[in-house]
Amino acid sequence: MNILIILSHPNPESFNHALAQKACQAVIQSGGTPWFHDLHAEGFDPILPTEELNRIDILPPLIQQHTQELSAADGIILIHPNWWSAPPAMMAGWRDRCIRAGLAYRFETDSHGNGYPVGMLHARFLLLINTLNTPINVETDCLGNPIYSHWQKIVFGLCGIKDVDQKLIGPVITSSQ
Repeated sequence: MNILIILSHPNPESFNHALAQKACQAVIQSGGTPWFHDLHAEGFDPILPTEELNRIDILPPLIQQHTQELSAADGIILIHPNWWSAPPAMMAGWRDRCIRAGLAYRFETDSHGNGYPVGMLHARFLLLINTLNTPINVETDCLGNPIYSHWQKIVFGLCGIKDVDQKLIGPVITSSQ
């Protein structure tokens, strides 16, 4: 099993990095192969340039690698903090540049002329691992867990992934070493 693991946190000493390392180890221990990307360490450019819009054929090498691995992965793990009830800008830029129409999803038209998405990803599951400083019950009960809704309903649901799980860890700001 090939598992794509995407990490977005600027501090290499962060708890998110430790979680990513453990996720890679767990994949290996289960007999799988982790395809790991630390977006900050790779110098991933989160800005989608105009010339890249609506393209799936000619992409920069790093974006091409990410899209190929995303398309072929059996499972996906995203690891990032919750910043203002949203993924960090680097992760949002990865989403914008790598989860592409024609590769991750396509639109078809029904007999009434209405468009609808068709998921194209091979992955059977998505695991979200998110750290936060908000108490978990506030995040889920009061705020409605916007990170989960974003990834599950808006992004990967459109791409055909139905099995989405999330591990919320926090509040980390008050935790000890």
